[in-house]
Amino acid sequence: MSSGTMVGVSMFGAMLVLMALRVPIAAAMFIPGAVGYWALTNDVALLNMLKGSAVARLSVYDLSVIPLFLLMGQFATQGGLSKALFQAAAAFVGHVRGGLAMAAVLAAAAFGAVCGSSVATSATIAQVAYPEMKAHGYHGRLSTAVLATGGTLGILIPPSVPLVVYAILTEQNIAKLFAAALVPGLLAMAGYLVVIALVCRFRPGLAAPAEPLPWPARWRALLRVWPIALIFVVVFGGIYGGVFTPTEGAAVGALGTLVAGLAGRELGVEGIRRSFLGAAETSAMVFMIFLGADMINSALTLTQLPARLAEWVGTLQVAPLAIVGAVLVFYVILGCVMDELSMILLTIPVLFPAIMGLDLWGLGPQEKAIWFGILVLMVVEIGLIAPPVGLNVYVVNSIAKDVPMAETYKGVLPFLASDAIRVLLLLAFPALSLWLVRLLFP
Repeated sequence: MSSGTMVGVSMFGAMLVLMALRVPIAAAMFIPGAVGYWALTNDVALLNMLKGSAVARLSVYDLSVIPLFLLMGQFATQGGLSKALFQAAAAFVGHVRGGLAMAAVLAAAAFGAVCGSSVATSATIAQVAYPEMKAHGYHGRLSTAVLATGGTLGILIPPSVPLVVYAILTEQNIAKLFAAALVPGLLAMAGYLVVIALVCRFRPGLAAPAEPLPWPARWRALLRVWPIALIFVVVFGGIYGGVFTPTEGAAVGALGTLVAGLAGRELGVEGIRRSFLGAAETSAMVFMIFLGADMINSALTLTQLPARLAEWVGTLQVAPLAIVGAVLVFYVILGCVMDELSMILLTIPVLFPAIMGLDLWGLGPQEKAIWFGILVLMVVEIGLIAPPVGLNVYVVNSIAKDVPMAETYKGVLPFLASDAIRVLLLLAFPALSLWLVRLLFP
C-alpha cells in the first residue's frame, strides 16, 4: 500500500472515529482532511488552500437554490399549508381502512413538492396527522411508521436538496435531475399506499375506518389546497418551460408560499421570523458540511484514491450492474451512521468517476449520471428510516412520545421492503428515471 493510500484510509478511519464521538459531521470531515492535506503537502500549501476554498465554494451561484428552497419549505410549514393538505387528503380517503395513514402519505408527497427536506416533511405532517390518527384509534406502530416513511417523500419528490447537491458535485443539470426524480418519487408514494392497504388488510386492528364526509365538505377541503397546486405548477412549469432557472424558480416559489401563508392568515410576523431563522440555520449547516467535505475530498484527490478506485473497478471481472448494486448496498450501510447530505458530499467525488467508467445499459455519460443520481437518492432515503439511526424515526417519536421507538422500527419494515423493490426496478429499468427527461429535454 502506497503512502498516499495509507493517508487516505487513515483519514476515513479518523472521520468515523470522530463521528462515533459525536463530533459535528462538518468538523469530522474537515479535521482529518486538513491533517491529511498537510501530511501530503506542507503547512504553506494547506494555508493557501484554506485561504481560497471557502470563497470558491460559497460563491457558486447554483448553491443559492438551496436556501431559497429551504425558505419555501419554511414558509409552507409556518403558513399552515400542511394542515390543509392533510385535511384535503383525509376528506377523500379517510373513510377507508387505513385511510388516514394514506392521507398522511399523500399530504407528505404534496408538501414535499414545496419543501425539499425529509426531516421537515416528517415533523410538519406528524404534528398535524398524528393527533388525528390517535383520536381515531390508529395503532401507534402504524401511525409513526407511516409518518416517518412518508417524510422521505420530502426529498424524493422535487425539489430535493440532496439532488441539488448531487447536481452541483457532478456538474449536471438540476432541472433534468428534478424531472428524473418525479416518476420514481410517485412510485415511492404509490408503493407506500399499497403497503398501508396490505398491512391494514391483514392487520385490521391497526386502523379503524372513519366516517365519510359529505361531498360538499370534500370539495371545500380540496379547494383550500389550491395555493400549493398553483405554486407547484408555476415553479416547475416555469423551470421546464424555460421561463426561469431552478434558482429563479426557487425564489418564485418562496415568494409564492409567503403570499399564500399571508393570504390564509396563518403566517404572522413571528412565523416569518422563524421561517428566515430556520432556513438560515439549515443553510449554514449544509454549507459547513460542504466545506468539510471539500477539505477531505481535496486531500483524497492528492492521495489519488478516486483515480485508483476507478482503475481498479475497471479491471474487475464483474458485471457492471453488480458493481452498482454493491455501491447502493454500501450507501444503505453508510446511512446507519451518516445523514444523506454528508454521504453524498463525501462519497460522490470518490465513487462517481468509477461509475462513469462502467458500461451500463449503453447509456451515454449524461443519462448515466442522471440515472445513478436517482438511484443514490432512492437509497440514501432508506437510511432516514432504517435502524439503528433513522433520523425521521427520531423526529416522529419526539412528537409521538407515547409510542416506543422499537414499535416504530417494526412498523417501517414493510415500507423498507417497498423501497427495496423500487430500487431494484429502477436499477433494472433505467427508462423509469429517464423517460420524462427524454420527453422534456429532447
